[in-house]
Amino acid sequence: MVKVDVDIKVKFLHGFSHKTRIQILECIKDSEKTVSQIVDEIDGNQSNISQHLACLKGCGLIVGRQQGKYMYYSLRNQQIRELLSMFDDVLAEVQTHVASCDNHIV
Repeated sequence: MVKVDVDIKVKFLHGFSHKTRIQILECIKDSEKTVSQIVDEIDGNQSNISQHLACLKGCGLIVGRQQGKYMYYSLRNQQIRELLSMFDDVLAEVQTHVASCDNHIV
């Protein structure tokens, strides 16, 4: 098993720690999209979405592909897609506990 520095792991997990970033990841889970498409789909504002895209890209969760004047964003790889699905599977089992947890600030 690969040993990963805890601080690096925390930085990686930070990419998943904001509602907008999760919405973006879910939005591009099945197909690449432009910023405008993401903004429309999650009903956000372009400046805010762009900041979160930069965070996701910096954390290595997504990649961007330039085509003409548009940048298309997608998940970095199949493992990220599987990780998002695993989050859903685990959450299905513990969502009642998570919802009632007073130790987390939303």
